Amino acid sequence: MICAIFLSVLCFKCGKETGFKDYVGRGESCPHCHSDARVCKNCGFYDIKAYNECREPAAERVVEKEKSNFCDQFSMNHKKEGVVNALPDYKKMADSLFKKKD
Repeated sequence: MICAIFLSVLCFKCGKETGFKDYVGRGESCPHCHSDARVCKNCGFYDIKAYNECREPAAERVVEKEKSNFCDQFSMNHKKEGVVNALPDYKKMADSLFKKKD
């Protein structure tokens, strides 16, 4: 089966798609709400349940999680949007072809 996974980066503040892929500079911001983009809350290691709210043990402590920082371990948090099958669903097509008439 062939499938494609679509990933998007959503802003932590407004929840809209930012259009960023992998690298985000310190001065970049969300194109919708203009909040800083390179922040802890947009990082894949951000976890409110972890020590210092970060799952990366080598990361330095950052107090302001919603402001741009210089963290070397920063990695954009890619959210899985969905999986789309490239092949049609033949079972559904067959079922609709051979429907029982009441």
